[in-house]
Amino acid sequence: MAQSVEPEAAEPEAAEPGIAEPAPSPGVVPLSPLPAAQFTQLQTQTARLLQVQTNLTIELPTNLPVIHIGKPNDRIPPDIDVSGFPNSEIVSRVHADIRVEPDAYYIEDLGSSNGTYINNVPLPAGNRHRLRVGDRIALGKGDKVTFLFQA
Repeated sequence: MAQSVEPEAAEPEAAEPGIAEPAPSPGVVPLSPLPAAQFTQLQTQTARLLQVQTNLTIELPTNLPVIHIGKPNDRIPPDIDVSGFPNSEIVSRVHADIRVEPDAYYIEDLGSSNGTYINNVPLPAGNRHRLRVGDRIALGKGDKVTFLFQA
């Protein structure tokens, strides 16, 4: 006849001497840990520019507080280089900046030769405009190098 062997029962771990487990309060149900999928994840806002004339989308860098727009130069290299777009000759080398703040994006003309236009209205040099989804950004006169702000 085969003998069956019962597994040994594990002994409960002893608490450290002098430290007692807190007793649950009457009527309080202890919480169990939430599965990782139930934690809220922070969402990062991503923004992009849709270049109207070419239908090309440019993702705005998320790691820069200031995004320089223009053409290659020795002073401030552009983060968004427009030199490859049609009619880019009307865009200044140091044309505009997009400033990234926790709650919004702002565009500022940096004294460009042909100006920056927001929704067909000139943006005075040095003034900031808070970008809203759908804003039309024209670099230079004549709406020849144009972007739509998307988020």
